[in-house]
Amino acid sequence: MNEEELLKQYYETYDEEGRLLSRHGQVEYITTQKYIHTCTRETGAARIIEIGAGTGRYSIPLAKEGFEVTAVELTEHNLNILRGKLDGTEKLTALQGNALDLSRFADGSFDMALLLGPMYHLFTFEDKLRALKETMRVTKKGGYILVSYCMNEPTVVSYVFKKGALREVLEKDLLTENWHCKSEPKELFELARTEDITALDAAAGAARVKLIATDGATNYMRETVDEMDDFTFSKWIEYHLSVCERQDLIGASHHVLDILKNT
Repeated sequence: MNEEELLKQYYETYDEEGRLLSRHGQVEYITTQKYIHTCTRETGAARIIEIGAGTGRYSIPLAKEGFEVTAVELTEHNLNILRGKLDGTEKLTALQGNALDLSRFADGSFDMALLLGPMYHLFTFEDKLRALKETMRVTKKGGYILVSYCMNEPTVVSYVFKKGALREVLEKDLLTENWHCKSEPKELFELARTEDITALDAAAGAARVKLIATDGATNYMRETVDEMDDFTFSKWIEYHLSVCERQDLIGASHHVLDILKNT
């Protein structure tokens, strides 16, 4: 089974919608939306492409706000869910496609690009670089590109040690000597460190504006966050947003958002 088939099989059975709607999943969503809107206000962006749009958690609300959105998604399963949410009033075009090949779009077609999922599932530096360069190509000069990554250290702490998977990952030879997870397509997720992201940006010639911890400490205590009352959760969000740009905390976040400007 190849990489694409493995990924399609995963999303046909995984409740991605439920994760994003959970209280702990909302932290990542609220944070990402905050920075999307900061960028659109600054540049007046109207045309947005989301590459790896999933079930439309970002694309659909943005389209309902009046943005002209093109949602590109690899898996038909996710696309069907996305299309099923539309009522026909949104300026949203949903297409099946791959982050590695955006040749259907001309250079500079969009004011802003969101690459919020594909880097989770690309396993070589060359593929990640190709996806980032393709995204930069279809974004106009001066436009923002927002890229999400899954991070290495939270996986080591939460999965390898907290969930007791140490012996399993050692037997499978899934850790380097310096504790970087070795990801393969059958593992489904590629994990990064901040220096990996910086190296990728440099290779692509991308200009970083900010690197954001989109969920911070949330996933270390997801059960606690899910049980918070509305007041406590609002204060958790307030706290999280006050520290999400602190660079000393970035690598400990399960997800980060790399905000780039296309120069």
